[in-house]
Amino acid sequence: MKKFLKNYKQTILLLGSLVVGCIVGLILKEKATVFNPFGELFMNLMFVLIVPLIFLTVCTSIAKIKTPKRLGKLLSSIVFVFLITSIVALIIGLATTLFVPLVKTDSYTMVMEQTYETEGTELELNLLERTVSAISTNDFYKLLSKENLLALVLFAILVGVAINKTGKDGQRLLEFLESANTVVLKLIDLCFIYAPIGLGCYFASLIGTYGESIATGFLKTFVIYLIVSILFYFIIYSLYAYLSGGKKGFKLFWKHIFAPTATSIATCSSAASIPINVKSAKEMGIPNDIAETTIPLGTSFHKDGSIIGSVFKIMFLVYLFQLDIYSIGTFSKIITTAFLANLLVTAVPVGGGTISEMLILTLMGFPISALPILTIIATIIDAPATMLNVVGDTSSSMLVTRILHGKDWCNQKNREL
Repeated sequence: MKKFLKNYKQTILLLGSLVVGCIVGLILKEKATVFNPFGELFMNLMFVLIVPLIFLTVCTSIAKIKTPKRLGKLLSSIVFVFLITSIVALIIGLATTLFVPLVKTDSYTMVMEQTYETEGTELELNLLERTVSAISTNDFYKLLSKENLLALVLFAILVGVAINKTGKDGQRLLEFLESANTVVLKLIDLCFIYAPIGLGCYFASLIGTYGESIATGFLKTFVIYLIVSILFYFIIYSLYAYLSGGKKGFKLFWKHIFAPTATSIATCSSAASIPINVKSAKEMGIPNDIAETTIPLGTSFHKDGSIIGSVFKIMFLVYLFQLDIYSIGTFSKIITTAFLANLLVTAVPVGGGTISEMLILTLMGFPISALPILTIIATIIDAPATMLNVVGDTSSSMLVTRILHGKDWCNQKNREL
């Protein structure tokens, strides 16, 4: 119980602050806006740290990639499985939210001009020009701005690749960047000490200004996401297990999956679940190199729960801003943004999705003042999302084994390759 409370302390405090903020907002109504500056303070803390956080996290992750065994065939199989299963998760997230509006409100009118303040300029540019404008800048200092988030991510990837290719000569720079990344992550932890106060005050102001409909929207989002997660867990992963190894694969999966499931729920961290997840995968008969490669890579690049969560976050704002969901432009942006945002969710408890949430706002064209809304959604869906992320990596390792070792892999003795 003590371990559970320790792992969930931050989440419990955040949820408690949201409940208090909701009550205060409902009671004080418009007067609750007096708390808004305290919410803005938390937002400003996040905005200051977002640029170094993105650069250091992405850069060091790329720079540290090592060449695994059976590189070509193994990695191609992993990428294929990750892509297909992510598409399945994305489709389910979209199918759910397209027909079930997450929030209904006619009074919520965050300044729409802010949302599309560059729309007129973008319409004058062709597709190639808009792409170049989104992924690059004409001066280095412009990279150090949250307004050029995608360009910053691509630059960080290039620096990471350069360090990786440099070999030993790049190790000192990598060690420096890793040290800096550790410091920034600790700064995030320190800022999140204030998060319960900041988000609570922001939520109180939000409810007081725009009424109980938005509070109902958050509750509705959590309930729907929880139902989707449970159905996904039992139905989709059972299907993956059966496709991987038939009836025996199905039995092996459900015999060994409860330990990773319990760990993911108890820790709310995909990274913390890696050891028990790898152990359980090996107990299923998955070869060592597949388990030890697929699951750690999946922690960074494959997250069923997070991609469904990204769809829910995007669709919440789409309904909130009353965009035309069925227009080709909006629909394509939702799909693209959900995929890209999913790649940037870090494998840590509360706060790990800040980078992806900023990318959602940037690519969808929403004002950055909507960031706390996404943070609130991330908080309330954190536990079930982590569960799907972790279990999804286990089922993916089974599918990769099926590709590399055939349908009878369940009958083969686990061996180190």
